Amino acid sequence: MSVTAAKGFTAAGVAVGLKESGNPDLALVVNTGPRRAAAGVFTSNRVKAAPVLWSEQVLRSGQVSAVVLNSGGANACTGPKGFQDTHATAEKAAEVLGTGAGEIAVCSTGLIGVLLPMDKLLPGVEAAAGQLSEHGGEKAAIAIKTTDTVHKTSVVSKDGWTVGGMAKGAGMLAPGLATMLVVITTDADLDAGALDTALRAATRVTFDRVDSDGCMSTNDTVLLLASGASGVTPAQDDFDDAVRAVCDDLGQQLIRDAEGASKDIKVEVVNAATEDDAVLVGRTIARNNLLKCALHGEDPNWGRVLSAIGTTSAAFEPDRLNVAINGVWVCKNGGVGEDRDLVDMRYREVHVVADLAAGDATATIWTNDLTADYVHENSAYSS
Repeated sequence: MSVTAAKGFTAAGVAVGLKESGNPDLALVVNTGPRRAAAGVFTSNRVKAAPVLWSEQVLRSGQVSAVVLNSGGANACTGPKGFQDTHATAEKAAEVLGTGAGEIAVCSTGLIGVLLPMDKLLPGVEAAAGQLSEHGGEKAAIAIKTTDTVHKTSVVSKDGWTVGGMAKGAGMLAPGLATMLVVITTDADLDAGALDTALRAATRVTFDRVDSDGCMSTNDTVLLLASGASGVTPAQDDFDDAVRAVCDDLGQQLIRDAEGASKDIKVEVVNAATEDDAVLVGRTIARNNLLKCALHGEDPNWGRVLSAIGTTSAAFEPDRLNVAINGVWVCKNGGVGEDRDLVDMRYREVHVVADLAAGDATATIWTNDLTADYVHENSAYSS
């Protein structure tokens, strides 16, 4: 049940005419309490959409009563009018829910540079409020899709408390701190500080390491809301683990649904001098278009891995580098290793291991291959 798996939450997803297809395009998630604690992380893109700027302000209080999310328009690069429209959206939600606009987060996704049709969106908020349900999580997840082929949800339940979430995203997956739009809910009785600790720890090793196409969105938002409805206050470590599990699951779903992809590529960097080095090398390998094309063609071209590593500032000695592809060490000590013909590339998941032989730090980045379908998707979809 996604964001309504945890007690104290209702949700709805409706079609209000923002999408030409007529598909659902507006979601509402409401925290019915008794606690309304919240934390959030946002895109590190310096060009931020109006709803990101608004929601960043809202989250400073550590309290969110509801989230309005729309697909069919990003409301990014729309100037003062776009920010006014976001404010009006929050005001409308506050009006129908009987709360203050300062407790309403707003998220948008879709085409950049186009104002939202407020004559459709504002009545849509009221319509969504009229359909709120404890079973509305799936409908909400469906309503936030853009080029997604499937809706994405995840739930983890522990000793009397639950964490649930929904996400959308299939392109522009290379953000700082968050990936596309994600709402996570819990009925654990925790304050905003505990939520912030858990969320930042989780996104650092999950969403921030999903790097499908190297493109960072203007709208990326991840929100974590707590209702306290279970009456249970879990240990911070236990809660951190649950939030990380939900984020990891959603992140994997994002990768599997990436636009046009035929391979899901796990880039694992081992024996790096520092974790920062491991992340840098992993991200550089993941963004190497020549490698992404080679893996699409089921060619275990390890030379492209080495050449990508060589462009970084990470600590390593070229003649100590090792590379494995799907378990075969095709490169040893910076040169030819095992027979590359031993690499089985028939399956969707590809595992690339880069051994820097410089320390004991590790990091994993997930990416996809570069396909003709990806090019078609992003030439046909105005973005």
